Amino acid sequence: MPDRLAAVNIDIDPELVPGAHNAVSVCLQLTPGERVTIITDDATSDIAAALRAEVEAVGSEHTVFVLENYASRPLTAMPQNILDDLAQSQVSIFCAQTQPGELSSRMQMSDVVNKKHIRHGHMVNITRQIMMEGMRADFRAIDALSQRLIERARHAERIICRTPRGTNFEAEFSPKLKWLKTSGIITPEKWGNLPGGEIFTAPGNTNGRFVVDGVVGDYLCNKYGDLKDNPLTIEVKNNRIVDLRCDYKELLEDFRAYTGTDENSNRVGEFAIGTNTACTHVIGNILQDEKIPGVHIAFGHPYAEHTGANWVSKTHIDCVGRDFDIWFDGEQVMRAGKFLV
Repeated sequence: MPDRLAAVNIDIDPELVPGAHNAVSVCLQLTPGERVTIITDDATSDIAAALRAEVEAVGSEHTVFVLENYASRPLTAMPQNILDDLAQSQVSIFCAQTQPGELSSRMQMSDVVNKKHIRHGHMVNITRQIMMEGMRADFRAIDALSQRLIERARHAERIICRTPRGTNFEAEFSPKLKWLKTSGIITPEKWGNLPGGEIFTAPGNTNGRFVVDGVVGDYLCNKYGDLKDNPLTIEVKNNRIVDLRCDYKELLEDFRAYTGTDENSNRVGEFAIGTNTACTHVIGNILQDEKIPGVHIAFGHPYAEHTGANWVSKTHIDCVGRDFDIWFDGEQVMRAGKFLV
């Protein structure tokens, strides 16, 4: 049977309540007649308890799964009973920490979410700090900003971005590849990370230098954190990595190994612009840092099921920079990390 959550007897941290309320009532727009599946782990049970309390306040039927009660970590696959329960819900939340090699299990979960059109809040590697910062954003205002930006992006043929640390990167776009908005207001058409705040697509082509002086994603983010003092420089030609440079040799080796996992792991699968104006500084956590106003790119899986890309990958690793200037077809839309739209 699903857990009623060991955290049921934990006193809810009042600092988590505003972010939890935002997640359940604003972002996921939960109603009393809907069913919710919450997937969590031991390390994140305090946040899951706050989310569960908000679900109960709405009055919705819900189940909670603590991953360690169903499988050993790292997960080789998402337990079937969790996937079966998820398929019965209209709303779901994944609120847990990542471990190396678990991306495929989360992709199994997202396959169910996509197939059933579940409004899914993906809170992977969520922390108390994020609950107190990015999750306290005015998501309706962020949605309005994201909408203004995506309307321009959908007409752009070329976007150029530059930073003081040396990024000089150009992306070209195809009308066959869709731009998507994940502003934090989640719909059945597209699940989203929480905190939300970005627009993204799979680019038609990219070229140039991208300096990662923010963070890299997946489990490498937990390992290396803020890269301000150890930036990773990535040279891209025709959407593929052609050179990597970093003084931090272990990071360089780990990133090279990650992006060599399969034939498309070194291919640019995502070009994104963060729009969460409540995220004002790098904290060393990809969940929030990729929402900072500016550009991030990702190598690997292009979210083909949403963007319309005709290729896939088993991996996906985001790369975040700082202090961007951005131009859409020659028109500047950001200066030094501040939107001009």
